Amino acid sequence: MGTPPQSKDERINLRLKHSAKKILERAAGFEGQTVSKFVLSSALARAEKTVQEHEAMMLNTGEAEAFFEALSAPVRFNKKLSSALDEYRHRVTCQ
Repeated sequence: MGTPPQSKDERINLRLKHSAKKILERAAGFEGQTVSKFVLSSALARAEKTVQEHEAMMLNTGEAEAFFEALSAPVRFNKKLSSALDEYRHRVTCQ
């Protein structure tokens, strides 16, 4: 069984220069798409790339080793960290 189609009930409105619309129409035509479909697919591809760049971390071997060493090292509580934890416990109450 396939998944049921999702309704398209969200909308984005754009105001753009005539020249911008013409180039979008031209590009969409080359791809055999409507302008709306072309803009949506292009924007989604760029959005996915942007999210990936901000949510993923690419490390070389040395950086990865340093990262995992830092994670596995015991936490050293200095005065500033202890003070911050005390303040947090004082301000925040769990229910």
